Amino acid sequence: MSELRNLRQTVERLEQRLAAVEDVQAIQNLKSHYGQLADSRYDRNGVVDSDALDRIARDVSTLFSENAIWDGGSGLGICRGRQAIYERFREPTLKFSWHYFVKPRIDVDGDRARGSWDVLAPCTSRDDRPLWMAGSEEDEYVRQGGLWLHSSMKLRVIFMAPHDRGWAKR
Repeated sequence: MSELRNLRQTVERLEQRLAAVEDVQAIQNLKSHYGQLADSRYDRNGVVDSDALDRIARDVSTLFSENAIWDGGSGLGICRGRQAIYERFREPTLKFSWHYFVKPRIDVDGDRARGSWDVLAPCTSRDDRPLWMAGSEEDEYVRQGGLWLHSSMKLRVIFMAPHDRGWAKR
């Protein structure tokens, strides 16, 4: 009987470990999808057409809980709620961006999680200035209906620098 009990305990521990890995992977996929959508607002000519932009903004907003907070800092503002996030993504502040989210650190606690990411984004301003942006994002997540969603996303810009001069002070 003790062998059977040990086997059950082993299987339960493995199931818990697998669930934890799957949660982290789902959150990484969520963040990747967010970056892909945010960047798909642009093509080689600048901001995509209004219909495409509307679809993309709607898709971005579905990655957030109904009462989520998107905090872009002093330069990009704060949005509270899915509708405000949709409206924010309908109005790009750039002509181009490409987000690289790296060094994820994700801690899951039941149906809630916290994550932090470093972000590097080559981008082009509305007036055609190519820039480098580097920063970090502190995120909170919630599992709703079996899906992980952002409940809070806060960007902290470390630098925004012209691509030809770099980020070193001169």
